[in-house]
Amino acid sequence: TAGIKRDIENLYEAVPQLVNVFKIKEKIGEGTFSTVYLATAQLQTGREEKMALKHLIPTSHPLRIAAELQCLTVAGGQDNVMGVKYCFRKNDHVVIVMPYLEHESFLDILNSLSFEEVREYMFNLFKALRRIHHFGIVHRDVKPSNFLYNRRLKEYALVDFGLAQGTPDTKIELLKTTHSEDQQGSCSQTQPTIALGNGVSVGVTAPKQIAQQSAPKAADKRSSSISKIQIKQGRGGKEDSAHHSVQRSVFGERNFNVYSSTYQENTNTKLIKQAKMIDVSSRKLVTKKKITSTKTASNGAARKAASGCPSNLTCDCYATDRVCSVCLSRCQQVAPRAGTPGFRAPEVLTKCPTQTTAIDMWSAGIVFLSLLSGRYPFYKASDDLTALAQIMTVRGSRETIQAAKTFGKSVLCTQVVPAQNLRTLCEKLRGTNSSCKRSQGEVPSKSVNDSAVPVAVDKCAPETLGKQIHHLENFQEGDSALEMKATDMKGWDQVPDEAYDLLDKLLDLNPATRITAKEALLHPFFKDVRL
Repeated sequence: TAGIKRDIENLYEAVPQLVNVFKIKEKIGEGTFSTVYLATAQLQTGREEKMALKHLIPTSHPLRIAAELQCLTVAGGQDNVMGVKYCFRKNDHVVIVMPYLEHESFLDILNSLSFEEVREYMFNLFKALRRIHHFGIVHRDVKPSNFLYNRRLKEYALVDFGLAQGTPDTKIELLKTTHSEDQQGSCSQTQPTIALGNGVSVGVTAPKQIAQQSAPKAADKRSSSISKIQIKQGRGGKEDSAHHSVQRSVFGERNFNVYSSTYQENTNTKLIKQAKMIDVSSRKLVTKKKITSTKTASNGAARKAASGCPSNLTCDCYATDRVCSVCLSRCQQVAPRAGTPGFRAPEVLTKCPTQTTAIDMWSAGIVFLSLLSGRYPFYKASDDLTALAQIMTVRGSRETIQAAKTFGKSVLCTQVVPAQNLRTLCEKLRGTNSSCKRSQGEVPSKSVNDSAVPVAVDKCAPETLGKQIHHLENFQEGDSALEMKATDMKGWDQVPDEAYDLLDKLLDLNPATRITAKEALLHPFFKDVRL
């Protein structure tokens, strides 16, 4: 199109060194912080070679760019991790040149993959994760569009280290710099409590937090803070944008009625609809009598009035549908939350300040869940609180609460939601469950692409988590696939228990006990692949 041609011309103009080396063919990808082009290079042998040119946005911090390059040069080039060939820079424009791997769209091939292909796919993903985790690299954005797959050649490549962070013992020197800057500053004793919808509330309390930089707004893109540059906006990168009109997620954005106020999360703050604000700044501390009258104030007015509140002043808004001025005056709780919605681990959603390579393993588990269920994206939430509630409907509320305690969070939920049997869930969604099969030739009442996915909820009649999981268990058979002939099952009628055991270990709510990439490769599920 004319727009893409203009972009290519602008790139040539911004980085003139490219003109004599590459012939840029087309734009093949675009994210929050970069654009990727397909180009050909004329080799000395006379042969043309395809390359992928990643043009980073000019506002990216130089250290962030250097850290990404170091990840590619040190860890890349083997074990399914993308390497780098060249790098060009002109002023604030940087282009990273990488080998081009022709690959399929995950959504296009999802329901045509055989079970054996899924096994090989996951094995190779864990090989890549084992490689980068060995170097102390946390990718932070593991998802299908960042793990390229050439089905014909059986080649794989983990790409996009733009959000990567280092572990405390990382071997990537420049990630040590970004890691230390991430932890600058402190905000003591911030403890958020979250209310979720009518009849459903999820509270998260943080007894002790280490402050880190949170994701910036678009207007802050020119900030010199590395930690701000390295964290994606809430929408994450564009993934399979051509298929955005196809709704395949099990959980749609309409499933939960979430009232999300200004993201001020502290000791006793209810994150709910911006409604009743109470001002307690004028509370008389010298008298034993409690103030019985409260006045309604706007968010800004309450914040201003609370500026003089003593830090030890308690409030009455806990477990109510109000946010008081005391809570609004407290310091925000911040933690890294970079990544793509639907793939973020529970410890990321609850703003746990200490995040490890385990967050990549959770994301890999979500990829595996999509492959086993045939649904992508599996989770689709408009905010972190909804995402946490959706995880509860599959993994259980009690289990989530118990796991949160292990990393210093107290989660409150008004409903007890049982954990789902992963095999039963995936087989129902894929349509391989015997109870979901139908006679040949019968037309399903609804398409899997219908927006009324199994747990969709009428906005005018909000339902509790318990009722929503009931929908998940009893969704119409029209949402499952037609019965496949025995010859067309491609191994999906013989999925071993080891597959769901591995999935369970990947989706372990406790990051400390979640399976590692090295352990995953040794799991019995991959016994035949290793041989």
